[in-house]
Amino acid sequence: MRFAGKVAVVTGSGRAGGLGEAIARRLAAEGAVVVISDIGASRDAATPADMVGGSAEMQAIADSLPHGGSSFACDVRDPAAVRALAAHARDRHGGLDIWINNAGIGYIMKPLFEVSPDDWRAVIDVNLSGAWYGLQAAAEIMVAQAQTGRRGGRIVNVASQAAKSGFPHAQAYTASKHGLVGLVRSAAIELGAYGITVNNVCPNHVTTGLGKWQNEHFAEVQGVSVDEYLARMAARIPMGRPGLPTDTAAAVAFLCSDEAAYITGESMNVSGGEEPH
Repeated sequence: MRFAGKVAVVTGSGRAGGLGEAIARRLAAEGAVVVISDIGASRDAATPADMVGGSAEMQAIADSLPHGGSSFACDVRDPAAVRALAAHARDRHGGLDIWINNAGIGYIMKPLFEVSPDDWRAVIDVNLSGAWYGLQAAAEIMVAQAQTGRRGGRIVNVASQAAKSGFPHAQAYTASKHGLVGLVRSAAIELGAYGITVNNVCPNHVTTGLGKWQNEHFAEVQGVSVDEYLARMAARIPMGRPGLPTDTAAAVAFLCSDEAAYITGESMNVSGGEEPH
């Protein structure tokens, strides 16, 4: 129960079987009160209904967690909405100790010359700007709490292997995840004095609902079956398999724990040895 008495927010956690849900469940299993957050409904072409967490699904996940968590719809592209999410955690649950930037777009994948300005903006707005808005909103509350004796906090971004290496058809995605490396390096310097750590986790491929779409997309691009695509992937990973949601959740939980109190500004690989950088 490392997180007993702690309040956590996990963005992009409103889809069953997703990375966000796995992270929320791990934190809750160790005692945290968790706010489940997702966009709640499709807002535009960049947020199709089959790729985002709906309000009912969000609430169902929140209701299934222990310790009295809640759900809160938030479009992370809107800084005011992100601030409202942070305020919800503080006002309803009495504080804010852990913030996980997990919301992301990983389903706009196109060849270089087919990427439109709208495609580029959609990915950067969610994956990088959304993480920045979350970091800023959470840190403001955590710093204010430090003045009243509730010192410290944990901010973790779910980056990607794409934060370290480039991939075809993923120009905006790779750029956004590389940007998170610079973001935590800078923010960690300013927030360390308050006992707030800021880190990334960088998983390799995980077959969630989004991951299944990626498997099918890249298998088609390469002209192979999904089974062959996955076999090739497993063959290049020293541990012999792609990642699981629980692998990433375990890494996030470690970085949020007291055991990681002296780790900040880092981008930790969770890749079974595939990504050595």
